[in-house]
Amino acid sequence: MRSAFVQPLPLSTRSVHRAISPLRPRTTVPRAAMGPIDWLQSLIRPTTSMATTPIAPPTKHTVLGNPVAPPPGGWQAPLQEAMFGLGCFWGAERKFWQKDGVHTTSVGYAGGTTDLPTYREVCSGRTGHAEVVNVVFDSSKTSYEDIINVFWESHDPTQKNRQGNDVGTQYRSVIYYYNDEQKRVAEATRDHFNRLLKEAGRSAIATEIQAAPKYYYAEEYHQQYLHKNPFGYCGLGGTGLYSPRTE
Repeated sequence: MRSAFVQPLPLSTRSVHRAISPLRPRTTVPRAAMGPIDWLQSLIRPTTSMATTPIAPPTKHTVLGNPVAPPPGGWQAPLQEAMFGLGCFWGAERKFWQKDGVHTTSVGYAGGTTDLPTYREVCSGRTGHAEVVNVVFDSSKTSYEDIINVFWESHDPTQKNRQGNDVGTQYRSVIYYYNDEQKRVAEATRDHFNRLLKEAGRSAIATEIQAAPKYYYAEEYHQQYLHKNPFGYCGLGGTGLYSPRTE
């Protein structure tokens, strides 16, 4: 599990995740008997965030040096966006910023029921949001298929609502597509990778493929986390299979 929960509190993520795991039985705890985590969880509602303002993205990517947020008119060609959930977003983001042709990356939350989600709320498992990476790539230097193959090869898509020791719906495997062509490529590469898994005697893919919902930036200290903390936690592990290009 992650070695840090929220800076600068000296509280390990392992203990926090045990305390607020969505798998924990729901019981009614008197307010006087509640610990700080139980009380925090009691305040989290599936449709209401405790935040009142959106989290602002950093100005520049600390590795690539490019802007993280789009300009007022949005990203212009040949730049395109892609969004993926593949477990803990710390390690996932690094997989993408290392890919040639990637312009910028950021981590955030998507696919849930609350506006303005925070890390603490998403970790409760009650918001429905996934931890995701938003990738902006230069389509003159790489393709969406090349980007999506990083997704397939960097985690275990047969695991549902977990990646390794990171357990919960926030760690689900999901592809959020921005247009019909991305949906087509996502489905084609899923079917292709499924065949590779079947031939290797592995389970079927559990990855969700959905239209891209609203994306919320995560807190600044999560952005390019493993660049800032080179020995930080990364729980990602692939299947050992590699997906060649499909037609």
